[in-house]
Parts: sequence; C-alpha cells; structure tokens
Amino acid sequence: MTERPPVIMSAIPQELAALRAELAGRVDHPVGSRIATTGLLAGRPVVLGEAGIGKVNAAVVTTRLVDRFDPAVILFTGVAGGVDPDLGVGDVVIGERTIHHDAGVIEGEALQVYQAGHTPFFNPTDRLGFRPSDALLACALEAASGLALDPVIDPARAPRVVAGTILTGDQFVNCEATRDRLHRELGGHAVEMEGAAVAQAARALGADCLVVRSLSDLAGAGSDIDFVRFLDAVARNSARVVAAIVRNLP
Repeated sequence: MTERPPVIMSAIPQELAALRAELAGRVDHPVGSRIATTGLLAGRPVVLGEAGIGKVNAAVVTTRLVDRFDPAVILFTGVAGGVDPDLGVGDVVIGERTIHHDAGVIEGEALQVYQAGHTPFFNPTDRLGFRPSDALLACALEAASGLALDPVIDPARAPRVVAGTILTGDQFVNCEATRDRLHRELGGHAVEMEGAAVAQAARALGADCLVVRSLSDLAGAGSDIDFVRFLDAVARNSARVVAAIVRNLP
C-alpha cells in the first residue's frame, strides 16, 4: 500500500497537530487554496492535508490531493459527536462504514435516508454508505488493538477503540432527539461533517479510505462547549490511532 504514500486528512488544524509535530522532513506544497505537507511519519512517507469544515470542502480537497499525490489510501482523522450511548468522550470509532445522514428523499415531512448520489426511483441501489476495503479495516483494527490512549474526563477510564458506523452531515448536532434518532434509525456510533464525503470522493477516484474519529462530545445540549473543551485532547487520541495504522500498513 505504501508504495503510494497515504494521505492523512482532517477538517481543522487541531486535528492534524499531533501528527504534524511528529512529521520529519516536512515540505509544504500548495494544493489549490490549501497547503499539503509531505514528510516521514514513523519513518514512512505520508501526506498531510487539511480540508476545512463540511462535505463540499472535504470532497474538493480530497479530489485535489488524489490528483496531486495519487495515494492508494486516505485516512481521515479528527473528532466527532458520540451517537451510541455506550460510548464516551475520548473513545475512538474506526469507521467500518460512513453514511451521509442528510441525503435521501423527503416524504411526509420526514427524511428517508438513501445512498448519496442515488434515489429509489432513479438509479436505485441496495448500498447505504461507503466502506473501506476489508484489508484496510483489518489493518486498522490490528494496529489499534491494545493501543494505550489518554483518558479525557475520568483519569480512571481508558478510552475504548471500536469499529462502527460514522454518520456525516452538514450540521453540527447539538440535539439529544436528533442524536437518539440517528442511533436508532442508522445504527450510528459517531456523527461528524466530512467523512462520508471523503469516502465517496475517494471511491470515485480509486483510493481506499478509512475514517477515524475520537469523540469530543455526545451530540446533545452543550456539545458546542464540550467540543471546544476537549478538542485538543481527543484529537490526539484519533491521531495516535492513525499513526499506528500508518506503521501497520503493508
């Protein structure tokens, strides 16, 4: 896989800060209005790229990075809101599937989620969401197995790493009712604003893609406060998992 160095993306600089600090031999490259950085992470060549917030930014920057660097693998690192009530702040979700939770058909004043780019009455599909290859997912789970992560709220509680469904939409979820619905209807573990767009663009461009998110909040009232409060700490946990995945790539 690493004959074509992996691209590691995030939405905001705080999510790449820990990886950037470990990057040796850094060289910046203009990529449209953004800057990509090449270098060595744990002795392996990688590309770091910041996309900006939201699905359009994520898809545009993914496309530019693939055109410029031709990666075989894209890893997205960052933070997210927790949707699964069994998870807590600091836990990390490795995305075995990413879904656009705000795409589909509106009927009876309700959104019926459907695969982005499709409708049930025109170019229908049985797929819902985007998955990494089995090999990349297995590589990630192996790398994360036994990895020590920093506690965030409770010093006695070590953060967990789980495989699960990551939901993407162009909204910051700060609402318990929406959080509970997303978990109930889509089996979501985390909700964020870029991952499925990166995965969709990567698929169209021939790159494998895995999204890794650490929970900065629980997507309910006050999540905007928790996001700011815990951003740096939980971003480091996501970055630690991604660095382990890079080291484990074939």
